[in-house]
Amino acid sequence: MTDFNFICLSRFRLSVLACPTVAGALFGTAWANTSVASVTQLEPIVVTASASERLLEDAPASVTVLNSEELSHRPIYDVAQAVEGTPGVTLSSVGINGKGISIRGMKTDHTLVLYDGMRINQSGPLIFGSDFEHGWMPAEAIERIEIVRGPMSSLYGSEALGGVVNVISRRATDEWVSVFSADGVFPRTSRGGDRHRLGAYISGPLVQDVLGLTVSGQYQHTQALYTPQSATPTAFHETSMGYRKDLLGTVGLTWTPDDRQRLDATMSVGKEDRWRNSTTYRSDDNIRRQRLSLSHSGDWDWGKSEVKVYRSNLKRVNDRTDGGSTGPHQFTDKVASGMISFEPLAGHTVTLGGELRKEILEDPTVNASGRENATHKAFFLQDEMMLGENWELLLGSRFDHHPNYGWQTSPRAYVLYHFNDELVFKGGVGKGFRAPTLKQLSPGYRGTWGRGSEIFGNPDLKPETSVSYEAGFDYTGDRWQANAMLFLNQVDDLIDSNCVSGCGGKLKTYEYININKARISGLELVFGVELPWNLHLKTNYTYLDAVDRTSKTRLTDRPRHTANATLNWQPADDWDASLRWQYVGSQRTTSGSGYQPAYSILSLYGSYDVNRHVTLHAGIENLTDKRLADESADYVFSDEGRRLFVGMEMRF
Repeated sequence: MTDFNFICLSRFRLSVLACPTVAGALFGTAWANTSVASVTQLEPIVVTASASERLLEDAPASVTVLNSEELSHRPIYDVAQAVEGTPGVTLSSVGINGKGISIRGMKTDHTLVLYDGMRINQSGPLIFGSDFEHGWMPAEAIERIEIVRGPMSSLYGSEALGGVVNVISRRATDEWVSVFSADGVFPRTSRGGDRHRLGAYISGPLVQDVLGLTVSGQYQHTQALYTPQSATPTAFHETSMGYRKDLLGTVGLTWTPDDRQRLDATMSVGKEDRWRNSTTYRSDDNIRRQRLSLSHSGDWDWGKSEVKVYRSNLKRVNDRTDGGSTGPHQFTDKVASGMISFEPLAGHTVTLGGELRKEILEDPTVNASGRENATHKAFFLQDEMMLGENWELLLGSRFDHHPNYGWQTSPRAYVLYHFNDELVFKGGVGKGFRAPTLKQLSPGYRGTWGRGSEIFGNPDLKPETSVSYEAGFDYTGDRWQANAMLFLNQVDDLIDSNCVSGCGGKLKTYEYININKARISGLELVFGVELPWNLHLKTNYTYLDAVDRTSKTRLTDRPRHTANATLNWQPADDWDASLRWQYVGSQRTTSGSGYQPAYSILSLYGSYDVNRHVTLHAGIENLTDKRLADESADYVFSDEGRRLFVGMEMRF
């Protein structure tokens, strides 16, 4: 038995998903056969919470894992759609019906999105209404998504102030695997909003046990959803959701020269076109994506190592019929990172790592030259300690050097106590920070803000910081699981815009400033149970008390109550059905009347395995035909109303 396979049987009970000698055969078989029960019954493995492989119940953080089987039962067009409905997660508006991921009431730009542990440059803080970081991987290529709630700056630095979403891809296996899928969503009205998607994933050995190939891609098309006709004709019939068409392709090679090393090389390219009508103009976006990565992992006698070198680039060209075009914008991240993990003493797993990152922004409004950049340096250390049979303690910190602020320290401490095999106490404290964007810091930045207003950069901005606490219990029994977690975030120096001139008129001038202090506290409850008659119920509820400590008011765009429930029924091995309920409570907003009423969405899904190669999917989303933006201008999102979902997946 190799050292790595022995780890799979150790104290942490890592499942065969973590073992390279077993995982390839397992996944090859699972995707070639109709039933995937043998995969879904295994306890989930997470790597995002501590940079080491652990069982979900032993993760030193609040973590939710979505596997590929769960995602295949409903239409998934981007990462935001995939994580919607998970505990502590809400989708918040980033403008023009764009959706950002908010974790525990933190801002959307406080959520760091990773693909295979590699960061993607955030476009939201730099382009109004953009959510471009959510579409870098086809659904068929996703093995699982790990959502970590709470600051993770101790491992990942800036942007991880609220949490991390890590999209983890499927890897090449010892057998050839092919998955093809097609699906569509069709609203009951003739006002548009239809969506169509084609996806493919192929992987297998080019040289048995040595060299593997992975190819994936997708095409998706979303028609514009038009608002109801108004009594007064306008130059354009306004869209509440814009048109979108994109292509994405990825190719990867995996080289395993021996049973201790693995080398992965990946190239991903994408093209996306969007347009949207307002009452007076049409805005067109042309977006190009490119990601190149090379990573090496080793499992040695003394410990483990990992090295990653990658580059991501996003270019966006905008054209508006009223002459108010912005950009072009181009974001480039060049990153080199590495870490080693070893056990210097019994009961101690020490991880040391570092990162060098160059961030480049090309934008004609950022300064006179139209180009700005910053180089970030960081190193981190972490010690996972076993304190007896039941206690575990994680201590760690990351040290980031920012060209404007010098060194920033992000410490974290987390404790776990195992009362028995079923009940675990979790609690910890962590500090996080987020540096302002290159635009926000640039003294020469002068951008448009709304219709005709302007906003200026501020080189005197301070980084946003937070101190977060959480404590709670996880219970995992034979037929039911439960989780309860209290959390508190104290956030300082939130960056906001402040009107400095023309504030009483239509043409205002704004400046970025550190203005707000916030306290965000709450409670998360998660419950799942296996019921009679092959029923399985999963629920979660989040209570959020988000207060602006400066003005003593509730923070906007944060519902106080959210709840989700899914009732799954599997009367036979070849088919299942699920009823999904989503509740979003009332909240203050910055649009409409300043108040958004609560609403509920109810959807029904079903799947049927025709044979070992073909699965059919169908469903009705928004059964009660809740129209949101049609009913009131107070809703920040539009919804197509009741719609039919149909899809097919083929495996060979």
